[in-house]
Amino acid sequence: MGIVATLQQKLFRWQSDGTAPLRLGQRRIFIIPTRGGLLFALALVVMLLGAINYTLALGHALVFLLAGLGIIGMVHTFRNLYGLIITPGRSEPVFTGEMAHFQLTLGNDRPSARLALELEAENGQTVIAAVNPQESAKISLPVSARKRGWLALPRVRLATRYPLGLFVAWSYLQPAMRCLVYPQPINSPLPAPSSATTSGERSGDGGQEDFAGFRERQPADSPRHVAWKASARDAGERPLLVKQFAGGAQVEMQLEWALTDPALALESRLSQLTGWVLTAEAAGCSYGLRLPGQEILPNTGDAHQRRCLEALALFQA
Repeated sequence: MGIVATLQQKLFRWQSDGTAPLRLGQRRIFIIPTRGGLLFALALVVMLLGAINYTLALGHALVFLLAGLGIIGMVHTFRNLYGLIITPGRSEPVFTGEMAHFQLTLGNDRPSARLALELEAENGQTVIAAVNPQESAKISLPVSARKRGWLALPRVRLATRYPLGLFVAWSYLQPAMRCLVYPQPINSPLPAPSSATTSGERSGDGGQEDFAGFRERQPADSPRHVAWKASARDAGERPLLVKQFAGGAQVEMQLEWALTDPALALESRLSQLTGWVLTAEAAGCSYGLRLPGQEILPNTGDAHQRRCLEALALFQA
């Protein structure tokens, strides 16, 4: 391990396993003058030289007064971060191409507010926050999810220029947080019923059940189930529509890796399966997922959908 890596580990490491609350101490906070602060110091030097050259007592008093204000501003900038409590939260799964949001809680047990806090994750956006006295505030850090799988929260920079903007104080945070990124779904029709099995004698597309709506006709659908009147309204511009009825036996489908187009790339085939999972769940079908080396039995519900999407997100060829 290099010198720089060793220094970063000692300075920026999280307490315990990275999930416990962290209180910022003086060893974790760094402070330097801003560009405005350097210009302010240069102006004070010029004013001091002028006061010395012309022996102006009031000039000396003004320079020392402004210098004292600058020093007081530096102390308040440091204190705006000192003692702040950061608690890692949780993040909800997202799809590839979306923004993952990592939740952090900022706690303030001081009788004064902490204002103009800036939080920025690497390759993310800057979030401005403030914490009232004796309260806490929840912050959502957006990070771009560019590929599927586990997305770890990058190093976070917490900074402030409050109150005068002459100094900037900052600290680096590295909480142990990660977000699951699902494959980007591709909207495509579900596999034909010939590639699925139905529980019972009927699939809910006819009979005396309650009418539930229309869907696009698939090659294996019987012509007697086509809604000819509804299809005629589109004047042939859209595929034929098939009536759907609620009640009766539920459709049970097996979404298999072998049903995807072998000519597509790995990520495209996973995206197609992701689209099928979302479509089947929205249609109320009982569906299973079969991947190379892994099989999930047919079921339905949010928990089952999350299990299938997680399997697609963590799939390794």
